Amino acid sequence: MSPAVNAYAGIGSRQTPDHVLELMYYIAQKLGKMNVALRSGGAPGADYAFQAGCNAVNGPKEIFYAKDVTNAALGLAARFHPAWGACKSYYVKSLHARNCFQILGKELIHPCQAVICWTPDGCISHSTRCKETGGAGTAISIAEHCFIPVHNLAIESHFIHWKKFVEEG
Repeated sequence: MSPAVNAYAGIGSRQTPDHVLELMYYIAQKLGKMNVALRSGGAPGADYAFQAGCNAVNGPKEIFYAKDVTNAALGLAARFHPAWGACKSYYVKSLHARNCFQILGKELIHPCQAVICWTPDGCISHSTRCKETGGAGTAISIAEHCFIPVHNLAIESHFIHWKKFVEEG
């Protein structure tokens, strides 16, 4: 697939609650029908829910895995991760680096239009990021730096907005 011009990052925690996973599935279905490409990371939880919804309508998608990271993505992740030195293994660093692709595409030059996620702390910016944010924090920090809106479904108003979006004809 060529770099998606019209894309969103569908990401979040492996511990995303079931009712949010269900909404993520339907968001991905609706956006897939609108030909908006999903960018995600193929992890259990939120990523799987977005991918399943997108697959249900054969929507466009770009799924990035840790094994596919580049030195450029590792360098970018290091700039935005607040404790890069605490990431003890190459694999953990690679998970953060693949988040760079979710926001900026494989070449790191094609920004997505929005991030839709769920984190336990409701993070939407680098300044609200904490350890509880998890791996999605790297993506959220990069998105904020690039002026990409972050919609965290842990925030009630964001959840309601996207629920209405799904329910609209």
